[in-house]
Amino acid sequence: MKPTTRFRELVERDEILPAMGGYDALSANLIEQAGGEVVYMSGSSVSTTTHAYPDVGVTTMTEMVTRARQMVNAVDIPVFCDADTGYGNPINVVRTVEEYESAGVAGIHIEDQSFPKKCGHFDEKSVIPTKEMVQKIRAATDAREDEDFLIVARTDARAVNGFDDAVDRCDQYLDAGADVLFFEAPTSESELRRVAEEFGDDVPLLANMTEGGETPLFTAQEFEEFGYDIVLYPATGFKAAQKALRDVYNEIAETGTQKGVMDKLVTWQERNDLNGLDEVIALEQKYASD
Repeated sequence: MKPTTRFRELVERDEILPAMGGYDALSANLIEQAGGEVVYMSGSSVSTTTHAYPDVGVTTMTEMVTRARQMVNAVDIPVFCDADTGYGNPINVVRTVEEYESAGVAGIHIEDQSFPKKCGHFDEKSVIPTKEMVQKIRAATDAREDEDFLIVARTDARAVNGFDDAVDRCDQYLDAGADVLFFEAPTSESELRRVAEEFGDDVPLLANMTEGGETPLFTAQEFEEFGYDIVLYPATGFKAAQKALRDVYNEIAETGTQKGVMDKLVTWQERNDLNGLDEVIALEQKYASD
C-alpha cells in the first residue's frame, strides 16, 4: 500500500492517530520501532538540528525536503511533514508540494502565518489575509499528483485575531479543498471542544501537544473523546535527546570520563542493532570477492 493511502486510512479511521515527532533518519526509525504508525517531521526540531536556531523561518524548503527524504528512506511507515508557510506565494506552494511528494512524504501541513513564520506558540506572530491562504490551499491541492497526499491547513489566527476569526478561516480553508484542519494553540479544554463541535463531524481534526505551549496537555484518548483524529507530539523526543546530550557532555567536561553516565547510553550491541550493522556485514559477506 502506498504511504499516502495508508496515512489517509489512519487519519480517517475512528481511532485517534498519535503522531510522534522526529527530526532525522534515526529518530524516525526509533519512532517506528516504538510502534508508531506514522512519523511526523517537526520543522522546529529540524531548524534546531540544522542551524542550532529556533523555529523562526530560517530553514529553507530545500533543507526541509532533504531531511524529509532521509526520514522516508529510513522507515516503512508514512512520514507526515511540516511545510511551514509553503515558502512563499501560491506558485511557491506548487513547487513545495511537488518536492515533498517526490520525496515520498504522505502529507504536509501549511500555515497562514506571514513569512518569516514563528513557532505557533511563540508571541508576536502575524497572519496573512484569509483570501491569500485560500489561494495557497487551492494551489496545494491542484499541485498534488496523488489524491491521497493529504493537505493539512493550519491556522495561527487564534493568537492573533481571536477564536472566531480562526473558525471563519477554517471554514474557508475547507471550502478551498483542505483535507484536515489544524487549529493551532487553543488555550483550554473548552476551546478544543468548541473546535470539534464546529468541524469534527465534517473533517478530520489535528491537535498539537507542545510541552510548555498555549494548549494544556491531554492524552490521545481524551482527544479522541473530544472529537479529534490526529494528535501531534512534535518535539517531545527531541527535547529528551537535547537533555540527554547536555547531561552527558557536561559530565565528560567536568569529570573527564563517561563512567558516571553509562546508564544514560545505549549499549554497544544496542547501537549496532539500531543502525543495522548485522545487515551491512551480511551484505559485505555476500559480495566479498574470493
